[in-house]
Amino acid sequence: MRIALINPNTTASMTRKMAAAAAAVAAPSTEIDAITATIGPASIEGYYDEALAVPGLLAALRKAEAAGADAAIIGCFDDTGLDAARAMSAIPVLGLCEAALSLASFIAKRISVVTTDARARVPIEELVARHGMAGRVRVRAAGIPVLELENPRSSAVPRLKEEIVQALEADHAEAIVLGCAGMADLAASLQQQFAVPVIDGVVAAVKQAEALVSLGLKTSKRGAYAFPAQKDYAGALFGPMP
Repeated sequence: MRIALINPNTTASMTRKMAAAAAAVAAPSTEIDAITATIGPASIEGYYDEALAVPGLLAALRKAEAAGADAAIIGCFDDTGLDAARAMSAIPVLGLCEAALSLASFIAKRISVVTTDARARVPIEELVARHGMAGRVRVRAAGIPVLELENPRSSAVPRLKEEIVQALEADHAEAIVLGCAGMADLAASLQQQFAVPVIDGVVAAVKQAEALVSLGLKTSKRGAYAFPAQKDYAGALFGPMP
């Protein structure tokens, strides 16, 4: 099967990091097609960046589906443009937050999401509520600009670890969810260091995408995710699939 892993920001190094994490857990028969958006912000930190990232995401998704992708993953923990993407496409489309939280719910009652910048905290809290897990999940921000995760000389990883310590001590967290796609390369080492499950949304979404495809399940086109109505779309917007 072919899974399109779409980074809705324009930072290619982050795409490569996600692709490596995805390839490490994908089945031998799964091909990961990692794609970097060509339209949008360098990183997604809050509502404004998220809105500007959606057109580039939809363009990349349309191209990937036309090229034969069996499923797609939106490589941002904000689940950027997820509903729009599902309405546009017939193939399953997964978001990192939804995938990670659902996986964490199988193995822990108290869960802490540790994200980057404070701008991301409220949007992620809203996603947690939307996914029905507000009573089980605490969201923390480590005060890390997203692009610092791409700089090995920055203090991003020590600050992330400090926030995980706080989550374990103050929140009594039983599992940690990493709240940024740029943390995809850290999950295994953090899990070993802290001796609790540490879940990255990229790998969670890969395994769930494989399950959906193997079961022959696609996005329902009845109701909320029906294809968009036929109409004219002007400018840098993308209309319904043909």
